[in-house]
Amino acid sequence: QVQLVESGGGLVQPGGSLRLSCAASGSILSTNRMGWYRQAPGKQRELVAVRTNGGSTDYTDSVKGRFTISRDNAKNTVDLQMNSLKPEDTAVYYCYARLLLQNSGWYNYWGQGTQVTVSS
Repeated sequence: QVQLVESGGGLVQPGGSLRLSCAASGSILSTNRMGWYRQAPGKQRELVAVRTNGGSTDYTDSVKGRFTISRDNAKNTVDLQMNSLKPEDTAVYYCYARLLLQNSGWYNYWGQGTQVTVSS
């Protein structure tokens, strides 16, 4: 069974930093895109940052220059370093991975979500 396990959310003051981590486990042969989405109350889930196993990255405009995504392809992990956090970054953050499974095919997986709250 494949799982994405997230950690690192919490409460931080504006201007502070947090680091989110996500590890994929199970019968995984390969990964493609891994990254983070977020969903604020009353809003749709949106892409925050994604990184391919080739190293290409994509960030939503509002986090460029503040957030950095990194991956360890060998460990199937993806991290999100969030600096200069703003109240508008408050949301539930979801880890995302596109995975190739043994005896199967490519599938999209989501973590359970971790709350990030930016408030004074």
